[in-house]
Order: sequence, then structure tokens, then C-alpha cells
Amino acid sequence: MDQSFAHLSDPHLTTLEQVSPRQLPNKRILGYLSWRRKRRFEHQPEVLAALTRHLQQSDCQHTVITGDLTHIGMPTEFRQGARWLESMGEPADICLVPGNHECCVRQSWDAGFAQWEDYLAGDGCNNTEYPTLKLRGQLAFIGLSTACPTPPLMASGRLGDEQLQRLGPILEQTRRQGLFRVVYLHHSPVPGVEKWRKRLTDARQLSRLLADEGAELVLHGHGHRQRHYSLASPGGNIPIMAVPSASALGLHGADVASYRQFRVSESEQGWKLLVSSYGYQKEEGSVSLQEQQELALPRSHAAAQDR
Repeated sequence: MDQSFAHLSDPHLTTLEQVSPRQLPNKRILGYLSWRRKRRFEHQPEVLAALTRHLQQSDCQHTVITGDLTHIGMPTEFRQGARWLESMGEPADICLVPGNHECCVRQSWDAGFAQWEDYLAGDGCNNTEYPTLKLRGQLAFIGLSTACPTPPLMASGRLGDEQLQRLGPILEQTRRQGLFRVVYLHHSPVPGVEKWRKRLTDARQLSRLLADEGAELVLHGHGHRQRHYSLASPGGNIPIMAVPSASALGLHGADVASYRQFRVSESEQGWKLLVSSYGYQKEEGSVSLQEQQELALPRSHAAAQDR
């Protein structure tokens, strides 16, 4: 039986119109100035509304959102994000991880992520411990958090040793169950793709782990670019895909907002993955199909033996 899901990222859906710069210590003032000077023109609510309306009219059963709902992670922004998440669907149908903008500075759980807890948590979790795992039919959604406070002018991410150590057994377990494993995170797991200040600091460790244990698909955001890479592994190439900001007008040469839909089905050789990219059309204010491709992915050797 086919299963479908969508991926969007970096909606930057919040507004800072009611925020006073005098409220903002440390790094947040730089983020506010960036929003005032540039980001408020690039990220438009009508663009995000068009994409989400198109998504909600599709038959996608689940939605993966790879962070950066906010601009500077203010408590008021988390409340705005919570209302938007509720409009997107039930927590069981949404797979969410945070982005670096949610961790602009250190703050208490109650002031921020507690408002999104049901969407961030994996199955059977009372609190959020990464990696998270949501099992939906043949799909295993494995969420990684790369969000961490960083010094001014830095937008890097980090998984950390504990999260990486927990990831290996989850990938192995879901492989042996014969599931289609979707790993999702905010920062790119591909070393050298992002600028030094925007990189995932332990990307090499993650990419080695993914190559060893395998995954059927990796999704990320952060770079506001439409990308498709492959990571070689003994079981076959792992597709790694990124989408632009879901609210971007594409000013100054940036990518215009888009999102992807995925349809997964079993084949004699393993998996068949249909990937459809939908983008915002500025002239019409609508969303249309940009590209469609079909990928044939092998089922892992261990899973094939168990079956």
C-alpha cells in the first residue's frame, strides 16, 4: 500500500512588529536587526499560506517540518508557531524538529519548546529525547535535533555524541523491521555544503553513521535552497534532499518557496519513491508542479534476509 508525506522547512512565519529592541539582549538584537532590514521583506505570510493550502488539499498523510518557524525564538514567537502547527494538523501527523533560530539564546523549556512539545515528541514519549521515532505503517520517521545556542554571527548546529550514539541502534532496529527510514534534521548532514558559520559541526560523524547503518531518505532545511545529494552506502546511495524556505519570495537571487511530496511503495527490488516538487509562482500567487522524479531504492540486505 502506498504511503505519502510532505516536507517543508524554514517557514519563518512569525512577526516581530510588536517587539521592542530594548527587550532583546545579546544575540537576539542582531537577529531582530536582520529581520527589520531584510527578512521581513523576504518571508511573506501569503506565500506560506499558498504552500500550506496546496499541501492540505493533497492526499499527503504526514508532514515533515525541519525547523525555523521563528526568527529569534522569542516566547511570543513560540505561541505564534503553536497556532500555526495546530492549523497544519494533529501532532500524530506532524514530524517536527527545531532549527537554529529557535535556539538563538538559551531559555527555559517552558518559555519555548513546551508550547510545541506534542509535535516535537516521538511515539510514546512524555518528553522530547532525540532522536525521536514515529512509526507510521511502513514509514519510520527519525528526528534529529541540531539546534543549539551559538555565538553572535554563527548559525551552526550540533548533534552531540549522545544523540549520535542513540541513532545507530534506532537505524539498525528499523532496518531489521524492513521499514522505510526517513531521517530529518535542520542542518545539512553533507560536509562542506554550507558556509563554515552555518555548518553542522559533526556532519562527518553523522554521514559516516548513515553510510554504515543506512537510511532510505534524509531531509533537511536551513540553507533555503532546493538541493538533492546522494550519500554512498553499502546498501546503495541514500538520497539527501533539502527545500527552500516555505515563505520566501526569492528576493536577491534566493530560491523561491517550494515544498516536496513523497509517495512510497514497495517493489520487487525494494522501494519505489515518487518525488514531486511544488513551487510558488510569484506572478499568479499560486503553487504548481516544478519537477517530478521516480527513484528506485534497494531494501536493506538485513531486512531482506529477515523477510
